[in-house]
Amino acid sequence: MNFWKLIAEVGMPIAAAIGMGMFIMLIMKYILTGIVNSVKFIETVITQLDNRVKTMNNDILKIDQEVSEQLGIPLDTDRVARADGKSDARKD
Repeated sequence: MNFWKLIAEVGMPIAAAIGMGMFIMLIMKYILTGIVNSVKFIETVITQLDNRVKTMNNDILKIDQEVSEQLGIPLDTDRVARADGKSDARKD
């Protein structure tokens, strides 16, 4: 009954415009929900890839340090410090 009462009060074109507006809002909500879920998934994948890159970088540094030690080459402390994104704080 409320639908017919709305048409009687505001007229058919205005009631149709309100209905179409509600339909458009529903479609927009559906589309944006899908996009947000996709972005969250991509963010998770990027975080996992970033963690893997950091792990690989640490592994490469360990291998480099071991090879340098076995060959008797002095260790590049600046390179090790740069890998962590910090300056070398040691007092050697």
